[in-house]
Amino acid sequence: MNSPVMAPGRLGSALLALLVVVLAARPAAVSGASAHLHFYMHDVLTGPAPTAVQVLDGPRGHFGDTIVIDDALTETSSAASAGVGRAQGRYVWASKGNPELLVTMDVVLTSGPYAGSSVTVVGRDDIGAAVRELSVVGGTGQFRMATGYVLWKTVRLDHPNAVLELDVFVNP
Repeated sequence: MNSPVMAPGRLGSALLALLVVVLAARPAAVSGASAHLHFYMHDVLTGPAPTAVQVLDGPRGHFGDTIVIDDALTETSSAASAGVGRAQGRYVWASKGNPELLVTMDVVLTSGPYAGSSVTVVGRDDIGAAVRELSVVGGTGQFRMATGYVLWKTVRLDHPNAVLELDVFVNP
């Protein structure tokens, strides 16, 4: 007579086999080590080829202004330097008084050892501060489920265009 209940030894073997299949099917990051990425973001709202577009005007002053970005990321502060990726997302003027933004963007890497991966960044940008800190809240590819932080500062401002220096510290 065959019992629908598995013998304890067979149950353990079946669970072990299932665990091996699940672990083997799980994509692994290339490296479990932390990464420090350094590049420059070119936020261009004017000229013949803007990379940032204001899509919403706030009702009073700048509060509520919403800008969508597809900014170039380069190795140096020169727009002519080698590209490393794109910063794609948006920022919103989120303060009625001070110039403070809510930033949500994906740092999409297109060259180097992390090409094809991205890092998701969210946070408050008090543009009056010399250095601002934003959160890394996820990512894709080698940075799947990443955490960490971004330190960024404005290195050049030609209102409304700006070049920002980003130091991204990622824990995959």
